[in-house]
Amino acid sequence: MALLPIGSLFFSCVSNVLEHQNDFEISENAWMDFKKSSDNSYTYTVVFGSWVGFSWETTLTVIDGSISKRHFKYTTLPEDLSEAIPEEELEWTENETELGSHQNGAEPMTLDEVYTKAQLEWLVERENAITYFERENNGMISTCGYVENNCVDDCFTGIKIARIEAL
Repeated sequence: MALLPIGSLFFSCVSNVLEHQNDFEISENAWMDFKKSSDNSYTYTVVFGSWVGFSWETTLTVIDGSISKRHFKYTTLPEDLSEAIPEEELEWTENETELGSHQNGAEPMTLDEVYTKAQLEWLVERENAITYFERENNGMISTCGYVENNCVDDCFTGIKIARIEAL
């Protein structure tokens, strides 16, 4: 019985150290509603752009709560970089048994895992960083992460999701 109040205190302290706590909770509720209405089957697209001029997108397909496919492609590639990247790495698709076999692209995660990582890593209050959180995908996460102070190149740690769609 004595552990119950201590456990409650611990969890209430954890929730107080998140940046954008209210927006996160609203977004998490939108995610739970979407998850239910889509039968936990959806696609979402993660985007990335570098200051050196290249950008890519990774679309993850989730069926019944498990990742079934990861598709990657460069969307912008400066000419000097396009010659350095092998053609088979410019665009590829991994199926369930191959997930994570390529180095580039977004990490293969379900949105449940994205929300967990947001809560445990990306939104944790930091003294030396600016934290970002946006929910432009019908209330669900669109931008979540942080940039450490005094960092100059490609410093965003987190995720940027361009779209989330039910299957």
